Amino acid sequence: MDLPNHHVVAATAPTEAAVATTTAGASPDTDVPLRSPSPSKVSEILHLIQSDDVQQKVEAAREIRRLAKTSQRYRRHFSDAVNPLVQMLLYANSVEANEAALLALLNLAVKDETNKISIIDAGALGAIVGFLQSEHPLQEHATAALLTLSASSVNKPIISAAGTIPLLVEILRDGCMQMKVDAVMALYNLSTHPGNLNLILQTEPVPCIVDLIKSSKKSSKTAEKCTALVESLVGFEEGRIALTSEEGGVLAVVEVLESGSLQSREHAVGTLLTMCQSDRSKYREPILREGVIPGLLELTIQGSLKSQSKAQLLLRLLRDSPYPRSELQPDTLENIVSSLISQIDGEDQAGKAKQMLAEMVQVSMEQSLRHLQQRALVYTPADLPVASCASEVSSK
Repeated sequence: MDLPNHHVVAATAPTEAAVATTTAGASPDTDVPLRSPSPSKVSEILHLIQSDDVQQKVEAAREIRRLAKTSQRYRRHFSDAVNPLVQMLLYANSVEANEAALLALLNLAVKDETNKISIIDAGALGAIVGFLQSEHPLQEHATAALLTLSASSVNKPIISAAGTIPLLVEILRDGCMQMKVDAVMALYNLSTHPGNLNLILQTEPVPCIVDLIKSSKKSSKTAEKCTALVESLVGFEEGRIALTSEEGGVLAVVEVLESGSLQSREHAVGTLLTMCQSDRSKYREPILREGVIPGLLELTIQGSLKSQSKAQLLLRLLRDSPYPRSELQPDTLENIVSSLISQIDGEDQAGKAKQMLAEMVQVSMEQSLRHLQQRALVYTPADLPVASCASEVSSK
């Protein structure tokens, strides 16, 4: 995942925060067409960024930051500025120069794989890791930069080998809300590289991720990435234990299953299914206890094809016996759910589940009827009016 649109930093005062307070999960950034860059202007800025005068370098970095904000063309033209900007990150006595350079590099890296790799190759990672340390004034900008740079598959092993994972989890635990969002998305990026899930698990991140899910809108991109990361972590016994041990952990996943985006719901049902498949006797009750049945029923109708399949499989695992019934009591979804409803404690949950089952049966009947009508249309002789054929089908 690359940096969301709200992270492309604007070029106002040098102390301006890199992250706007827009809703996480906004649509991906789109480049705004600008006038073609003047070769003389680009050359002038590239000359200034290599000047011996620190203040001139700072001004050049701010101009690169501004021009690269929404223009892929400028990101390409200023790729030669990467090395001098990285050198500015190493200035020990100028936070102003560090900040100007870091924000310029951040905008150069957005949606530009070549620049992402060049920034790491030029040695920026050591300075960024230093900025990630607690209470550093550039910690927030550094977290955003790491989110963008970690979107590159080439950079992932290098970034994780630099000891960033424990620092990101620390930010996830103690940072401000925007830093937590950036940190969990960076962790998700890093989690897709083989071996990194073990490193992430060692930092015990699950309580922090659950807290972030609880405080986020369930349909947000933040909730989606949190749930995706949890789904990966519960592939390990340590992750499953951590989720069930955390108060409200399973419930947070169930709430995403009920109210999340299509992708989030797919991750949520995948999480619960992985747990139940790993040890049904151990995880069946904790999952049922959180009132998962209504959400699963809805998912069998309204989810993606993958979500529907996972929801039906999980419903089978959650009933008393996961094995098929006799021919006298077919193993239909309705029978599975009816069996589950009889085990639910509490009138509210049972009532909601029964209502959902009735709606599911109604939808199933309507879908079957539409299928029959479509088949009738296909096989209707040319001289037979379509309307009469449809009425015959509907009357049966």
